[in-house]
Amino acid sequence: MKKLLLAPLFISMVCCAQPNLTQQDFANTIDAAELRVLLYTYASDEFEGREMGTAGEEKAVQFLRDQYKALGIASGTKDGSYFQPMTLDVRGKNVASKNVLAFIEGSEKPEEVLVISAHLDHEGVKNGKIYNGADDDGSGTVAMLEIAEAFQLAVASGQGPKRSILFLHVSGEEKGLLGSKYYTDNPVYSLENTVSNLNIDMIGRTDPKRKGNRDYIYLIGSDKLSQDLHDLSEEANKNFTNLTLDYTFNADDDPNRFYYRSDHYNFAKNNIPVIFYFNGTHDDYHQPTDTPEKIQYDLLEQRAQLIFHTAWEIANRDQRVVLD
Repeated sequence: MKKLLLAPLFISMVCCAQPNLTQQDFANTIDAAELRVLLYTYASDEFEGREMGTAGEEKAVQFLRDQYKALGIASGTKDGSYFQPMTLDVRGKNVASKNVLAFIEGSEKPEEVLVISAHLDHEGVKNGKIYNGADDDGSGTVAMLEIAEAFQLAVASGQGPKRSILFLHVSGEEKGLLGSKYYTDNPVYSLENTVSNLNIDMIGRTDPKRKGNRDYIYLIGSDKLSQDLHDLSEEANKNFTNLTLDYTFNADDDPNRFYYRSDHYNFAKNNIPVIFYFNGTHDDYHQPTDTPEKIQYDLLEQRAQLIFHTAWEIANRDQRVVLD
């Protein structure tokens, strides 16, 4: 993998040659071509659909750990393994699995933590067909890797975030948000000092129900616990990416109930302000046809850059996000 071989050298070259990089420079390293390379591996048949507790999922967590090690980003666990092991009840059966945690310590307020999350698992193999989960949630997973790399470039250039950032890849989402519930029940970093959660679950495709403008992203939950977070998110988009922020599924009477259906909800239940980034469902949702060639990589790049800018503002502003 290019990332495994070139990331440390890339960081060294960029920072030595250009000491005065800007926030936008770091965001621009989030690149459609790199996202494609990562996703064609992560959502390949080799990972056998990444079902919780399977050999395919184990390959996925090893892959994620190796990416963070190659980027020089520290483990988010005290033992340095990058793994939070867990044994969870799945329909009456104990299943062993792991969350993956990587951590960039803040330079000024290290005790305050922003969590960026995505679920690493998918549906596995059914009736001999592999459910690769390129959009769900390979897109969010590889976006997190690119966002982490951008922040690590900032660290290497002496512009690391003031607050700490935890990159949290959770398992068991498809089984009922189990990995994120395990983390919030057994937090590695204090929930009281967790300032926000940005959760990325399906950002590589477009909703066929939307007509016209494809440069959009659905945002869910941004104003439910913190108007301050909502306003910060709007401002970051206006200043840097100018995507259409669509709040269709944020309505309290949304019949899809998406607010309750991804990993941010376990943070929201603990009064932690959240934003859920989502492109909507499509005909390949939870089907073996959710494959990497159908991802719109230029749009995935734009959306990941939006999340980076929002995370940058949360991590670097003087005051933590205000809980209403």
